[in-house]
Amino acid sequence: MRITRAVVPSLFTILNIFCGFRSIIHTSQGDFVLAGWFIILAAVFDSLDGVMARITKSSSDFGVELDSLSDVVSFGAAPSFLVYTIHLQSLGGAGMLISAMPMIFGALRLARFNVQLIGYDKDFFKGLPIPAMAITIVSYVLTYYEYGTGLPQTQALLFAPIVVILSLLLVSTFKYDTTPKFSRKGIKQHPLRFTITVIGLTAVALTKGGALFPFFVFFVATGPLRYLINIIKRKFHHSEKSTEEKETEMSSIDI
Repeated sequence: MRITRAVVPSLFTILNIFCGFRSIIHTSQGDFVLAGWFIILAAVFDSLDGVMARITKSSSDFGVELDSLSDVVSFGAAPSFLVYTIHLQSLGGAGMLISAMPMIFGALRLARFNVQLIGYDKDFFKGLPIPAMAITIVSYVLTYYEYGTGLPQTQALLFAPIVVILSLLLVSTFKYDTTPKFSRKGIKQHPLRFTITVIGLTAVALTKGGALFPFFVFFVATGPLRYLINIIKRKFHHSEKSTEEKETEMSSIDI
């Protein structure tokens, strides 16, 4: 097998799937916090493999498929097993079905992405990206889970609805911005996106992970909010157009 520069991003993808496997192991051992951090580490490697692919100019269909298979494990199976083990198993059969949703809908979302993929650079994603879904769930666990007592009662009641909503957003048609490229061209193209990302990363670092959940809640909300804003704009534009047409008709009648 000939060694090429395409091996470099694939190594990061392999580290991604290995972290997902480690997360599953720690979940089975009851170490939910460490399991969550391994999912976050998998997301770091997932972003780095794309960066390395651009640097080495080695983007390929093989890399896309390998990345998707890794994501199903790290951001689908691992979070599903985590949410089931940490709380949702107490809901019986319904809990099992809800726990499987991140994995099932994540696989559907990735399959749709691969089929619709045209080129390797995107300005936005259709549907919530699966790493964002996984990190939102994990950051919720890291924020509220307590050793010995588990999730507090209120957070435990909200856990299942949050998992369901995030899973459904995976297969939605809401648009989500891609991560901005940390380059002069990337900053110039998307200055607001770059600024928000830097502010978010800085807040997460300063709070030692405490701002991770609010930041990702904000990101998750951008999809539905953008959709609502576009609907309002279309209705406003339509009403303006109708008013202009009526004024034109009235002026023609006067003439």
